[in-house]
Amino acid sequence: MSSRHIPSTKRTARSDKRRQADYRAFLESKIKLATFDGIDVDEAEISTWLKPHARAIVRWALRGGRRAIFAAFGLGKTGIQIEILRLLVKHCGGEALIVLPLGVRQEFTRDAAKLGVTVKFVRSAEEIEPGGIHLTNYETVRDGKLDPNLFMAASLDEASVLRSYGTKTYHEFLRLFDKVRFRFVATATPSPNRYKELIHYAGFLGVMDTGLALTRFFQRDSTSAGNLTLYPHKETEFWLWMHSWALFVQKPSDLGFSDEGYDLPPLEVVYHEVPTDHAGAGVDRDGQALLFKDAALGVTQAAAEKRESLDRRIAKLLDIIAAAPDENMLLWHDLEDERRAIERAVPNVVSVYGSQDLETREANVIAFSDGEIKYLATKPELSGSGCNFQHHCAEAVFLGIGFKFNDFIQAVHRIYRFLQKRACRIHLIHTEAEREVLRVLKAKWARHEEMMATMGEIIRKYGLDQIEMAEVLKRSIGVDRIEVAGERYKIACNDCVLEAQLQPANSVDLVVTSVPFSNHYEYTDKYEDFGHTDDNGHFWEQMDFLTPELLRILKPGRIAAIHVKDRILFGNVTGAGVPTVSPFHCETIEHFRRHGFDYFGMITVITDVVRENNQTYRLGWSEQCKDGTKMGVGCPEYIVLMHKPQTDRSKSYADVPVAKDKADYTRARWQVDAHAFWRSSGNRLLTAEELAALGPDKLAKAFTSFSLAGVYDYDFHVRIGEELEAKGALPATFMSLAPGSHHPDVWHDVDRMRTLNGNQAHRNLEFHICPLQFDIVDRLIERYSNPDELVYDPFGGLMTVPYRAVLKGRRGQASELNHKSFVDGAYYCEAAERERLMPTLFDAGEEVAAA
Repeated sequence: MSSRHIPSTKRTARSDKRRQADYRAFLESKIKLATFDGIDVDEAEISTWLKPHARAIVRWALRGGRRAIFAAFGLGKTGIQIEILRLLVKHCGGEALIVLPLGVRQEFTRDAAKLGVTVKFVRSAEEIEPGGIHLTNYETVRDGKLDPNLFMAASLDEASVLRSYGTKTYHEFLRLFDKVRFRFVATATPSPNRYKELIHYAGFLGVMDTGLALTRFFQRDSTSAGNLTLYPHKETEFWLWMHSWALFVQKPSDLGFSDEGYDLPPLEVVYHEVPTDHAGAGVDRDGQALLFKDAALGVTQAAAEKRESLDRRIAKLLDIIAAAPDENMLLWHDLEDERRAIERAVPNVVSVYGSQDLETREANVIAFSDGEIKYLATKPELSGSGCNFQHHCAEAVFLGIGFKFNDFIQAVHRIYRFLQKRACRIHLIHTEAEREVLRVLKAKWARHEEMMATMGEIIRKYGLDQIEMAEVLKRSIGVDRIEVAGERYKIACNDCVLEAQLQPANSVDLVVTSVPFSNHYEYTDKYEDFGHTDDNGHFWEQMDFLTPELLRILKPGRIAAIHVKDRILFGNVTGAGVPTVSPFHCETIEHFRRHGFDYFGMITVITDVVRENNQTYRLGWSEQCKDGTKMGVGCPEYIVLMHKPQTDRSKSYADVPVAKDKADYTRARWQVDAHAFWRSSGNRLLTAEELAALGPDKLAKAFTSFSLAGVYDYDFHVRIGEELEAKGALPATFMSLAPGSHHPDVWHDVDRMRTLNGNQAHRNLEFHICPLQFDIVDRLIERYSNPDELVYDPFGGLMTVPYRAVLKGRRGQASELNHKSFVDGAYYCEAAERERLMPTLFDAGEEVAAA
């Protein structure tokens, strides 16, 4: 007899209520709004020089301690940041830092003087003054000249400028502030077309890990790791979560204050189209001659069109300048050739460019801001963020148009902003071939306005009160249970924990399920969703409510077959520098053992390493060639077999055994199942020419079969692949030379395409994110259950398990939280039952004979 403790499965009404209350509390704890990690200050302490709306923002940001201020141009972000840091230094001691784009220093110096605050510009640790507020440029921090962790508080002014450094630098920069206690971001235009930017700000502030936020709110394209869109069902939660740590303020009235003095000036956008020379249209990627140039084909074509049309665009620029000779003008451009052309054509123009000395760049920006320079030629990525040119300039010309909307809108708002005294005019010069680029730019502008309107609506509805937002999200907890049943199946749309609690003890003969892989995916907008968890530990906390129920309802001595897959952890998230693997299958085993199950073994299901690399980019051939130590191996899937202890532990049989008739289950078949050792058939190995002639699909099946037929030869395996590659017959999108497995618990032959998603495609319905293959379910049902027994799945999805159970002569039962998946699954279960009950031709003949 085992001395191991088995948790009690007895239940009482009191314990049921306690479990339900505990579960409800757990679900409510999933509501993630930003925490308050700052300080409370009396309103009287905040400078009265600031406008009422700015004072409210200061108090909100101080209370949060880590907040983003996305306030429109001219609403006073400069003074707000200085005042936040002044009060933090006063109450908490230490030093504070504001990181600025080039050319913005004078704006902070001016506002600081009006607030009665002294700020110091520094480039090194030696220049830091105790208890002071310091300014520095992004370049100083980026280049490692100043460690931001020397400061108690830091604020990033116009942090969107970081995008011009490149994605890698952008991400690394934000992580440089991990030890800074108080952190803030202030910018006017977080891009609606780049949700990742918002997510990275949340990571910088410490509100939520970037990987978790991406998983929680965004659906990904399995064929491209970087392609993601916001889940439609997560939009409300996403924007409420955003509002808990970021203020999108378009005007003072958004916060309940008067808009007096905050009327934007009139804005006129003038589009100037110059003709395109179509003579050099060239050919497309397939070699077909083009009649017309189209800059919308891509960045390369757009750049070529800009260079070819440069003279005509410069001529149009000179016309614009001549029409307003008394106006100071901003001349925006993208290419160095354009800058040089402007310098040749426009007298007295002053330029700002990347290779220029930083001091000179900043001096030129300040001079234009002060009205000392008439024409300033610069790029949006250099001078488009943070600079305030409204005092002496109300007209700007874009010598060309491009694909970077955020750079464009930032550049527009250098002059078009609150407190601008004059009407503004924006000139956009484009060629005939750039009409589609212009259309896309206008569409992005419209989406930008839409996002700002959405956030304005949320601010006006909830103000700065998080309590009401939390209550709104709490009210979304709960599911209206729906049940659909036939003669051989019963499925419910319900929380799987609550549904399992409804089942009688010792009523299920086999559990077959694919648990959510921690927080890898979210399947619904419900907090009951097991994918709506922070990390593995949080996921297993929710499983702690389900697994005891599975143990209770499973018959003694029977099997719970749990389909799992390990998770890839990327080095830029973990800090390991290389992709590592989270051993999720090991955690699964230990979790079920902790709740009273016995570990019974594990089946390995082989996956395609080439397809996996296309999704995760971690097993690249090129990277392996650079350094073999960087690359691990592909991640198979596993079926973890957990055994509920039988009533009589002195015997190894289940209370109700899964018995087999020896007439059907022969000794020979048992030996193959148990040992799976196949001797060589004596056939010769196929040549590369013969394999190449099979084609990709037949090649994959043929090679696996041949690899099982004889003694495995690693060198031959590699050599035949090399010969196929030389003949251009080795596919790059999937592994066609996968070795077969002799072991009965390593399944190499699972057909990845045989899932209910195939049926979904035929019916033009939504795919399930992680469908379970028929082969896996069928083998488990046949191996571990008897005919007419009940097979249960708490995570039903499209109801693959009850669907296959019915077809295999068993009874099926499952629960599913996603209503769409449940409805589709009900259709499949009903179809399976109809197919099962449909009389065969022989049955019909016997009925006729009997009549």
